[in-house]
Amino acid sequence: MLDIGVVTWVATVGLIVVLLTVDLVLAAVRPHRVGFGEATAWSVFYILVAVLFGVWFTLAHGGELGTEYFTGYLVEKSLSVDNLFVFVIIMTTFAVPEEHQHKVLTFGIVLALIMRAIFIALGATLISLFSFMFLLFGLLLIYTAVQLFRHRDEDPDVEDNVMVRASRRVLPVTDEYVDGRIVTRTDGRRMVTPLLIVLIAIGSVDLLFALDSIPAVFGITQEPYIVFTANAFALLGLRALYFLVKGLLDRLVYLSTGLSLILAFIGVKLILHWAHADISERVPEIPTLLSLGVIVVVLAVVTVASLVKTRRDPTAKAHPGSLRAHPSRPQDSADREGGR
Repeated sequence: MLDIGVVTWVATVGLIVVLLTVDLVLAAVRPHRVGFGEATAWSVFYILVAVLFGVWFTLAHGGELGTEYFTGYLVEKSLSVDNLFVFVIIMTTFAVPEEHQHKVLTFGIVLALIMRAIFIALGATLISLFSFMFLLFGLLLIYTAVQLFRHRDEDPDVEDNVMVRASRRVLPVTDEYVDGRIVTRTDGRRMVTPLLIVLIAIGSVDLLFALDSIPAVFGITQEPYIVFTANAFALLGLRALYFLVKGLLDRLVYLSTGLSLILAFIGVKLILHWAHADISERVPEIPTLLSLGVIVVVLAVVTVASLVKTRRDPTAKAHPGSLRAHPSRPQDSADREGGR
């Protein structure tokens, strides 16, 4: 078991809080359209922070744990790209002005970190108490993989979200964003702006992604510190990555298929680990280094195949996938037919 002292935990959380604070201050003080150059610089910065942390962690705790960190980081980073798909859909659906998208994304990342910290603590506790949680987590990931593969060519229906629909029914909502405010007063009446509905949509999406991503990274490592840092550093770069690649996301037509394969693979890994520990040591386990290799190969093949596909067929369009089917709108059906 990895022994991480209180000082290291405090320093790590402090670093993450400082980086998040910088993001929040930038979003609040200087709302603006984030350009390609700025997005590239921030993306490189956050990747370097994650890599440097991984190098330090490897030197301090050994190559095996370092491999677990980098594998977990890669898994969470790949899953976070699917987050970006949904964020793009939310921003488009609710017509969020570009100067306020920075604020929405930063809020979403903060909320995602809080939710995942809670799920990490809960997951680590359950695993330490009940070994069959590996089996349950494995089955959950395989179920998620199957659903994602079945609906890989669909987009989640954001406005059909239970929390969004309930908020619209209960709260008085303005038609305009009113300078990025969440609450405003119109004709003497206190109302919320569409920004609050967007934040609710982002929050509910964060919850769903946390339910999938935490079991996935526990399939790589059972060390809470590694699970937390892999999630945190993957999410910290999400805001910059959104502005960097949102124009390229439509070209990753096979990403959902690749993610479903990765989730299924990790699900099998978890079930084998449970069987090895609880049934028989003769049941083989999948080593972390092999997991890293499989994930890298899947992501590389998916990316290359997607770029080849969209180059040959410019009408092909990527979809983030959905965990359940939604009634197709006429325009959606037409878009899908055009993307084949």
